[in-house]
Amino acid sequence: MENPRELFQIMTRRLGLLDKNCCSTGGTDLTAIQSHILYEIDQQHNPSIQQIAETLSIDITTFSRQVQSLVNADLVKKTPFTEDRRVTILSLTTQGKYAATVVDQQMNEYLQDIFSNMTQFEQDMVIQSIKLLNASMAKSKMCCTPMG
Repeated sequence: MENPRELFQIMTRRLGLLDKNCCSTGGTDLTAIQSHILYEIDQQHNPSIQQIAETLSIDITTFSRQVQSLVNADLVKKTPFTEDRRVTILSLTTQGKYAATVVDQQMNEYLQDIFSNMTQFEQDMVIQSIKLLNASMAKSKMCCTPMG
């Protein structure tokens, strides 16, 4: 049997998950975490800091620092929730929306390039396997929660 850990190590490197910066847009270098934050803010409707941190399984202290760096780069805007001022709502600025769109296009092109080396059957098999792996990870007691 293949060594699953070795396969994940190789895939992690090939996906660039160990790189300091995952992508660059409009002269701004983004880390993988920042890229995920922009994606989730773009996908969800007026999410709070807590909602996005939970979605990404990032502890709130680390998450707040990452959000602040995106605010400082004028990619994200923080707004107090009118009904509960302790809650902060996140939204993308115009620059942030542009960055999220560019990163999305870059990722889609990258994935299309990877999948172009496979038959349709192989592509379908990989997608089904990823779905199965994600579902199994969601059920694991050892997976998908902030470490610490």
